[in-house]
Amino acid sequence: MISVIVPANNEEAYIAACLEAILAQETARAVEVVVAANGCTDRTLDIVLSYRMRFSERGWVLKLLDIEKPGKPNALNSADAAASGAERIYLDADVIMSPTLVEEIAAALELNRPVYASGRMRIAAAKSWATRAYGRIWARLPFVTQGVPGAGLFAVNAAARARWESFPEIISDDTYVRLKFAPEERVLVEAFYEWPLVEGIAALVRVRRRQNRGVEEVYKFYPELMENKEKNSLTVGQAGGIAFADPLGFLVYAGVSVVQTGAGNTWSRGR
Repeated sequence: MISVIVPANNEEAYIAACLEAILAQETARAVEVVVAANGCTDRTLDIVLSYRMRFSERGWVLKLLDIEKPGKPNALNSADAAASGAERIYLDADVIMSPTLVEEIAAALELNRPVYASGRMRIAAAKSWATRAYGRIWARLPFVTQGVPGAGLFAVNAAARARWESFPEIISDDTYVRLKFAPEERVLVEAFYEWPLVEGIAALVRVRRRQNRGVEEVYKFYPELMENKEKNSLTVGQAGGIAFADPLGFLVYAGVSVVQTGAGNTWSRGR
């Protein structure tokens, strides 16, 4: 059995599409989904409950945890404790998986060694011109095109999950887990998933600032993980080529990178 762990805080606008994509997976494997609804004040729990019969009809298990305390690390730890599968996929509630992703990831996790796996990340269609411009540049960064970012979706087998105990109270859980593994221990499968960005300049600045704080926090409290940091930073030449090909996108991306104001350490959607 493979367990799909979905932390969810007020996700009524996204959780149905996430669960539909899980149900559409083309796999004969046993699948367990654990939704850790934490601090929800909207209809997230009701929507998840409405899917129980459809999961049961497929022979799959859908568990719903109603956690009073908000916070992603606590939700992840609660879901981990409730999950039965040796292999784990950690999935953000606003991420949409393509139909073969679970099968391809499960196959990758069968290797007889610790494996961290993810799919190819595609940025979901954006509504605002600023987010579309920012996304075009973000999708061309070496971190995205040359590595296994795992933003919004990452998976580990049992040997890999043993690398850490509980999720720590930090902002960037995906960075923390990814850097528990050397680049050669990370596997990128061909199937993709859609990953959304927030809409508009102000939101992009706020989320980018929080993202940077999250990475800085990991390096501060877990400096030993630096040895697994990717060696694929954007070069001056690459930046120049991107700017020449897409000047508007580069201007928006650079502007957001420079400003990075208006963000606190509270959770914020869209990375």
